[in-house]
Amino acid sequence: MTIRLLLADDHPVVRAGLRAVLDTEPDFAVVAEAATAERAVELAAAGGVDVVLMDLQFGSGMHGSEATAAITAVSGGPRVLVLTTYDTDADILAAVEAGASGYLLKDAPPEELAAAVRTAAAGQSALAPAVAHRLMDRMRTPAEALTKRELEVLQLVGEGLSNQQISKVLFLSQATVKSHLVHVFAKLGVDSRTAAVAAATARRLIRR
Repeated sequence: MTIRLLLADDHPVVRAGLRAVLDTEPDFAVVAEAATAERAVELAAAGGVDVVLMDLQFGSGMHGSEATAAITAVSGGPRVLVLTTYDTDADILAAVEAGASGYLLKDAPPEELAAAVRTAAAGQSALAPAVAHRLMDRMRTPAEALTKRELEVLQLVGEGLSNQQISKVLFLSQATVKSHLVHVFAKLGVDSRTAAVAAATARRLIRR
């Protein structure tokens, strides 16, 4: 059985490289490409695709995790395999919660990519070893792990947003944003926004 693939990435060179690698597999067929997350959702909804290889960060517009959620929300739709350069907790949790069947880093060897595609197509979970390790660490120390919402708040702090701006982006009250930051400071053992961002970046919890 041929596994029909959709490549969703805003870099033409990356898509071309992926196509070249995937075309060497006899049971794969790259049937479509998308340069935006919105286009990936449209193509996935049109049918004829088994697995979407989804980047997380597009130049503008919809995020890869949002597109993943839209695609996986449709019954009988294709599986989504996230293929990205980011291995932070914030990115991993967002993708997994959005319904991604797998999470792979772009530096994965071709054979690992091919195996992940087949695993995702079969409806099973395909996580890069480093990603699986991070998720296991979170499970071992749940009291110390930042929640998905805390990571979202801290990511926005790292991008320079004020509490008021964060409350608007995440549709939260400013009091709730402050409460999340209090928990973040306690878990990271810091006492300022700058220190929290520095500690979280060093531990690859958020992106800078």
